Amino acid sequence: MKAVAFDRYGPAEELQYRELEKPIAKSNELLVRVRASSVNPVDWKIRQGHLQLLTGFNFPRIVGSDISGVVVEVGPEVTQFQPGDEVYTFLNPINGGACAEYAAVAESDAAIKPKNITHAEAAAVPIAGLTALQSLRDLGQIQAGNKVLINGASGGVGTFAVQVAKAMNAEVTGVCSAKNREFVKSLGADFVLDYAEVDFTQQPDKYDIILDAVGTRTFAECEKVLQPEGVYISTLPSFDNFAPMLTSWFVSGKKAKLIVANANTSDLGVLRELIESGKVEPIVDRTYSLQEVAAAHVYSETCRAVGKIAIGIDS
Repeated sequence: MKAVAFDRYGPAEELQYRELEKPIAKSNELLVRVRASSVNPVDWKIRQGHLQLLTGFNFPRIVGSDISGVVVEVGPEVTQFQPGDEVYTFLNPINGGACAEYAAVAESDAAIKPKNITHAEAAAVPIAGLTALQSLRDLGQIQAGNKVLINGASGGVGTFAVQVAKAMNAEVTGVCSAKNREFVKSLGADFVLDYAEVDFTQQPDKYDIILDAVGTRTFAECEKVLQPEGVYISTLPSFDNFAPMLTSWFVSGKKAKLIVANANTSDLGVLRELIESGKVEPIVDRTYSLQEVAAAHVYSETCRAVGKIAIGIDS
């Protein structure tokens, strides 16, 4: 099969479009003909070598995590899917494997793709959409009427978080650049702050949930604008947040939490229902071909993408 992989850590130029062995589905897995993937920041951080203590030195490594495609084979233990089903999910980013013509996916991680969107749009959903949903619902315990602030509201996770929070009847404040103000308002945000003009941590408003979707503000900075039982959630681990996240397990009051998205059939089904009902729309900034994954990484590294960057994989 054709795939994009690298043989050593480094810049985007290390990515090669090449022929690699097609995976074999295990007894509880689906073999999926991948129609689209997407780029998440973790993909190029892994490629650059920032996570090599976790990823090790087993090369070649196929990049990418998000998948939307068509089931072509099922293992003997699979009961929920059959060949021809259109599915979406994400692979463990540490292992990668999505930027390829085929991928093996655990049955428990997959779900039927939303019917009203393309494969490229569906591939934009899994990691970012599940990060938003599981942050707000599970870690934040979001309730109708809650005041929620999304830092990085125009990015991959942020665009989903704004829409998911509004679907749950929260009051949403989005933080983004001035050029994306109207776009974030169009997603449903009640208020939009330009981070270049306003420091939300110095404002009088207090929030029930602060989701730092870009990992640029610490719990210490955000604590003063959290409600007494408010929750700060970050998408990136950091030394500054380690202590407050640890103590949050043992003390009441304001809490700091780290989100690590979990792929599962149930939550992908929740996102499918939100998308098919029109409450959530995947936002795709640009779509690149499989041969152009290196260029897609370069663009993602600018941190200027609005929504997600999709990878279309030819049939």
